Amino acid sequence: MITALVQFKPPQPMTTDKARSVFAETAPKYREVKGLIRKYYLLSEDGETAGGVYLWKSREAAEQLYTEDWKRFIEQKYGTRPTVTYFASPVVVDNLVGQIIMDDQ
Repeated sequence: MITALVQFKPPQPMTTDKARSVFAETAPKYREVKGLIRKYYLLSEDGETAGGVYLWKSREAAEQLYTEDWKRFIEQKYGTRPTVTYFASPVVVDNLVGQIIMDDQ
């Protein structure tokens, strides 16, 4: 499994209420993305950094999403270009479902 950290700096700080509203608009687009296990939208406490943490089945699946078109969409939506950083995620503790998930690779 791979975790991708996506970050961007909006031109102006976002409030939590504004972020909730804007993020809720795009959330349905991620429901059926192939290889995406989970996505968390992020907003720093000062509202100056936003983004998401994505848990993927593989890096290849992640790279299918983070195309130039997707980066342009983020730039148009939020006014700034995102950065994407990848991390290996060999073990995930999921207390919501009471499981420890091991990467099969």
